[in-house]
Amino acid sequence: MSSREAPSSSPGLRFLIEIGPLLAFFVTYSRADIYWATGVFMVAITASLIVSRIREKRWPVMPLFTGVFVLVLGSLTLALQDEIFIKLKPTIVNVLFASILFVGLARGKILLKVVLGTAFELDDEGWRLLTLRWAFFFLFLACLNEVIWRFASTDAWVKFKVFGVMPITIVFALSQMGLLKRHGTEDEAVQDEASSSD
Repeated sequence: MSSREAPSSSPGLRFLIEIGPLLAFFVTYSRADIYWATGVFMVAITASLIVSRIREKRWPVMPLFTGVFVLVLGSLTLALQDEIFIKLKPTIVNVLFASILFVGLARGKILLKVVLGTAFELDDEGWRLLTLRWAFFFLFLACLNEVIWRFASTDAWVKFKVFGVMPITIVFALSQMGLLKRHGTEDEAVQDEASSSD
């Protein structure tokens, strides 16, 4: 690794950084209320972003984007003592993610590649299809959040936020493996390199 490359956190630490604030939110809610949970969530997500910055020498794009909305809408929740703001956060963030991806595609820019380009090697069509699928998935999560917070109890919404979104996202991500294999370019690059060395 060159001196300019940022060190990468281990998968376990990265997972803990991502899931830690949600667990802190859930534990606090189970012992207090939505307002205490929101305050703890704000502190925890700020801490996780700082740890990510220290470990990887850069700000993680999507967590940083989400964290800003947690702080803004969380502050409104606490200041106005109205839980609707923190409940709207997933809807707003997911709609914005989807909008950014759709607008990028419309302008001929595959913004998902900027975020995931170091994780996958895909051809242009693969990136376009993957971007479309993630954009629609973000819209699905936004709609699902709207249905749950409007028609279910706060308890049900908290459980969905903590224990529902992550499994749904993992299942969706795994369902894209076929696309990644069909449009992957890494194997082709390895084959080309092997052929040139013969």
